[in-house]
Amino acid sequence: MPAEVSTATSHDDVLTLEGVSKRFGHVNALTDVSMRVGRGEIVALVGDNGAGKSTLMKVIAGAHAPDEGEVRVDGEVQHFKGPHDASAAGVESVYQDLAMPGNLDVVANLFLGREECHDGALDEAEMEARTAKLLRSLDVSIPSLRAPIASLSGGQRQAVAVARARMWTSRLVQLDEPTAALGVAQTRQVLELIRRLSAEGVGVVFISHNMPDVLAVSDRIVVLRLGRNAGEFRAADTTGDELIAAITGAGTLSPSGARADIDEPTNGGSRS
Repeated sequence: MPAEVSTATSHDDVLTLEGVSKRFGHVNALTDVSMRVGRGEIVALVGDNGAGKSTLMKVIAGAHAPDEGEVRVDGEVQHFKGPHDASAAGVESVYQDLAMPGNLDVVANLFLGREECHDGALDEAEMEARTAKLLRSLDVSIPSLRAPIASLSGGQRQAVAVARARMWTSRLVQLDEPTAALGVAQTRQVLELIRRLSAEGVGVVFISHNMPDVLAVSDRIVVLRLGRNAGEFRAADTTGDELIAAITGAGTLSPSGARADIDEPTNGGSRS
């Protein structure tokens, strides 16, 4: 049997969700969901299509207000009115589409909407210096700070998106399918980047359908099924088959197993 772990909160938890529920009309997208993320901890959030992962991510990001339950950041109850409030509290989210204009360069994307100004003009030198320092600290390699995002590889774009999130928080970063559509080498680089966030004390929520990636990088794994908690496991003490059994609600797997690599659209449907 997999090693389920306690959901008891800790004074060192950067994020705590307790009894979170969210409805869209007659659809119960989330029902009494609880979850915690410690400082510097990588927590994977897994589940099949319709499990509620994207809805929960949007609750944490401030895009959806929960109908019941509490969201706490560093122990303080939050009532986010939008993503700006979540960002101000130290929660940054990287969605699958990355939300980075391809015609803008790396520096412009990192500071988009938060530009540094001096004497009424953009302080390009300061922004470039801060960008270079951050990318060095995360060991992110790109051709040029002034390269348009559209000219970068998929792995480089993902790395820039993660770096942008790290630029604006030292508390919590959410990542939605960060290794989707990446090759083996690029996936390895992104997973290493996630580990570096953890090493810097940043809590990470890692949403993925890729069980090998989940097991490789996570400390704990939270399973959602049909909008409810379906299990929580230490990554070091469980297997992909055990996770799939929790995801599908199966006591045992069929000989052929169950698919865990189903794509879930970030913006599609009321419970995703």
